[in-house]
Parts: sequence; structure tokens; C-alpha cells
Amino acid sequence: MTIPVSLALSLREAGLRWTPRLGDRFVLPYRDMDGDVFVLSDMTVDVHDFPTGRVIGFNGVTEWALDSVQAEEALWLPAEDQLRDLLGGLFVRLGASPSDGEARRFTVTLLRDGAEVDVSGDSAAEAYGTALLQVLRDLQDADA
Repeated sequence: MTIPVSLALSLREAGLRWTPRLGDRFVLPYRDMDGDVFVLSDMTVDVHDFPTGRVIGFNGVTEWALDSVQAEEALWLPAEDQLRDLLGGLFVRLGASPSDGEARRFTVTLLRDGAEVDVSGDSAAEAYGTALLQVLRDLQDADA
């Protein structure tokens, strides 16, 4: 499961940078294509490094009239494991609320300034992403 586009946009605005790798998922926002999730692969979508910059090439998808886009135009949808890795040593645990007829909620627990802090989401990926967003925003505030 991927995180919502709105959360991915917030993460990018908060300073999360992406180095495209095989298997990464992304969307092309602001093109009425937010619902189309692309995956970097050797077969159809891959990354090319040119002197003018990094581009994401769409091989064999001429029906969409996409040849390539600048990597900065693509919006990374980090996977659950990537988000957990980005949290690093701050991550303590992931928990889930019991499923008693209501939608299950997921909670990521972080260790911040010696205290445990819980951050929740509708999916594990969303909880990890929201926790990372909180960390990035705190870093921005500290730098301001």
C-alpha cells in the first residue's frame, strides 16, 4: 500500500528528497494523473542520467504521449519499509488497533527527546509517513 498523494506532497515540501531506484512508485501530479501510479523498472519506466539532469523515461508507452519527464516533476510514493528506514533510530514500534467492526488504525511509536510519541494513520504506510512528516517539520522549525 502506498501513502496518499497529499501526504507525499507534504513530505516533499518538508524536505524529503528522492533518489529514484528500481521498484519505487511515483505519480505525476498536476497532470490529472494522480490516480496513475508508475513503478520504476528495467522494462517500461527507468531513470536516465544526462548532463542536463536526471530524467524518468517511459519506454513503450507512446499511447500516453510520454517519453520522459524531469525527475523533479515526479512525486515519490515511498513504501512502508522505505519510510520506516527513513525514521531510523527514532522508530520504536508499529501497532494496530483491534478490529472490532471499526476501521483498523495503525500507530507508529517514535522516541523523541527521551519520550515515546505516537503517530497514527489509516494504514501502516500512512502512519510511518505522518511520523516522518512530523520529524521533518520539527527539523525545519529547529533550523528556522
